Amino acid sequence: MSKPEPYKTVVQASGPYQLKERKSKFLGWVFPVKNTEETAHQIDKLWKEYPDATHICYAYRVGVEKPAIRINDDGEPAYSAGAPIYHQIESENLFNILVCVVRFYGGTKLGVGGLIQAYRETARGTLQEATLVTRVPVCILTLDFQYPLLDAVMRFISQHKLNLRSQRMELDCSLELGVPLEQCEEIRRGIRALGQVTVNRKTAY
Repeated sequence: MSKPEPYKTVVQASGPYQLKERKSKFLGWVFPVKNTEETAHQIDKLWKEYPDATHICYAYRVGVEKPAIRINDDGEPAYSAGAPIYHQIESENLFNILVCVVRFYGGTKLGVGGLIQAYRETARGTLQEATLVTRVPVCILTLDFQYPLLDAVMRFISQHKLNLRSQRMELDCSLELGVPLEQCEEIRRGIRALGQVTVNRKTAY
């Protein structure tokens, strides 16, 4: 198996970046997201913050192995908004990211070419102001087992220097681990060999 390539994403939400074009105002926002539910939540929050906006166009790429990709023009001419936003995501090789551009119409039509340029430049400026970070892809393993196996499981985690993300240690124990993607199946097999441990794998990020 080839070693997964590191990828870039944003550390935290950033914005608004502002651009004005012939009296129309464009506000750019960028959000780190780990699933499509988070993208819907962020877009809904923007509509609540800017209820008088003419359009909120966006693009996202979520996931690393098989990323979910979507562009949305929100009523602008086809491919005049979401596509140029996504092109900036793609050109920077960004994943787990949502870029939104809020537009307030100023009374003068920009034409398709003008819209493409405005949405592209807003997305570009937004990403230039964001704090980017490089990460190594990981998968998430959830472990479910009975308490008597806890010592053996924790010893395995310590020996392999795994990232313990969350834990519930009762009669029924549940742990969540972050594992480098290239080691995921090897670690999964090793944990299962400890005994009656149910191991589920979530999408890498």
